[in-house]
Amino acid sequence: MTPKALMNWSGGKDSALSLYHVLQQKEYDMRYLLTSVNDSFRRISMHGVREDLLDQQAKNLGIELVKLRLPETVSMEEYQTRMAETMQPLIGEGVTHSIFGDIFLEDLRQHREERLAQVGIQGIFPIWKRPSLELLAEFWDLGFKTVVVSINGNQLDTSFCGRILDRDFVKELPKNVDPCGENGEFHTFVFEAPYFPKPIQFQPGETVKKTYQFKNSAGEDLTSTYFFTDLIPI
Repeated sequence: MTPKALMNWSGGKDSALSLYHVLQQKEYDMRYLLTSVNDSFRRISMHGVREDLLDQQAKNLGIELVKLRLPETVSMEEYQTRMAETMQPLIGEGVTHSIFGDIFLEDLRQHREERLAQVGIQGIFPIWKRPSLELLAEFWDLGFKTVVVSINGNQLDTSFCGRILDRDFVKELPKNVDPCGENGEFHTFVFEAPYFPKPIQFQPGETVKKTYQFKNSAGEDLTSTYFFTDLIPI
């Protein structure tokens, strides 16, 4: 029997490429997309993309979308509780594998695998340890297209936000920035894909600045600035 799986779907390029490989290999029965959504603003968490654009992606894929609804600010404890509540019925339906678009963050993968093991789920990482530029070349060659919807303002200039992620974009990146933004430098929204029957239509809207206060592991107060470009459905 083919194992049942869910895709941790951010709407961005890494999850989109990972899903492509899973669908091509046909080793899993892909039952669900799982996406975290900021319930206050009805947008994809961290990416800031409108929920109705996420819905269009899921409709194009023909895979049922499950939304992990979160408040604007959420503690790790509350996040874990809400995740468990969202996952429980999926596990009850026989989902045994959870697929991710992670590339090289060892600590993050370890954390995911430890949490999944507690509920008997196995993590799958289709593009793990592949070079970022190699992944992008494949992404473009397959016909994917994506737009940068948010950036870390501590690492990138605002001019990068709202642009199509193409070869010129990568050439202009500072040398300390991963071409896939794997360290959180930027996030994307895929609007055209080989498994989409038609592209998702949108027009760029306003770019807004948001500042977040947090403490690091040493207890020091730090500030992070992010910029988000709104995508308006057409």
